[in-house]
Amino acid sequence: MASAPWSNPLMPYHHTRRYVGKVKAVIFDWAGTVVDCGVFAPAYTFVEIFKGEGVAITDEEARGPMGTHKKVHIQKVLELSSVRKRWMEAHDGKPPTEDDIESMYKKFVPLQRQVLKNHGDMIEGVVTVVNHLRLHCGLKIGSCTGFTSPIMADLKEIAASQGFIPDVIVTADLVPQARPCPHMVWLNAIKLDVHPIEAIIKVDDTVDGIREGLAAGCWTVGVAKTGNYMAASEKQMADMDTVEYARRLKNAYNILAECGCHYVIDSVKDLPPVIDDINRKMASGERP
Repeated sequence: MASAPWSNPLMPYHHTRRYVGKVKAVIFDWAGTVVDCGVFAPAYTFVEIFKGEGVAITDEEARGPMGTHKKVHIQKVLELSSVRKRWMEAHDGKPPTEDDIESMYKKFVPLQRQVLKNHGDMIEGVVTVVNHLRLHCGLKIGSCTGFTSPIMADLKEIAASQGFIPDVIVTADLVPQARPCPHMVWLNAIKLDVHPIEAIIKVDDTVDGIREGLAAGCWTVGVAKTGNYMAASEKQMADMDTVEYARRLKNAYNILAECGCHYVIDSVKDLPPVIDDINRKMASGERP
């Protein structure tokens, strides 16, 4: 008896279903994307935590792994040869241990919660755009962050008082692995009850946050002007020398573009036209 055609492993698969609908949800990062323009709260906290260990780190060193789980962030800073050298000089030649990392992380959480009280301002235009996406585009609003649940317990209340209340908040301690792994995006999709994954846009200001979205399989939008690589508050940008401003912004755009994100914009204010363009692409059968 001849075998059934579907049992032939060499038989080609002729039909692929493509999603041709519209965007259903946007998942926002927090610091540098919707709140704390310039990402000062975590950067300052990392500098202070290392200072407490007798090790001075620069703002650039503190910002390097931004977007990851904060315990992983501490570990990655300690892996920098320059920081590791300073650590060993300050600790009688002994390298940092897992116990050191755990101790620093435990100090990080309460200090970060305190610092966020002074760095919890919503970025200009975010609340207006999110309200527009909800009311006029019918989109669900998710969010995820390298912060953990105790930190977000404070930050979400600060944000809510300013009008930003996402439908879902996923923190780094709620998944087996945080950024750049895709788990936080997938958990958002589950909690938001949104599928397919290409109907979701991930918006983030860090390389690991963009890689998270790419790994998940959704569209990604990098935020350059208000984020970690511009590293400037709204007031600082307003007062900044035009040459320095252009240099920093170009650098931020380059970093985000080179990590593979689909779009790079100045800020969340510029997101609606991007959504329109993604809707156009998906209507013609394009995928992320």
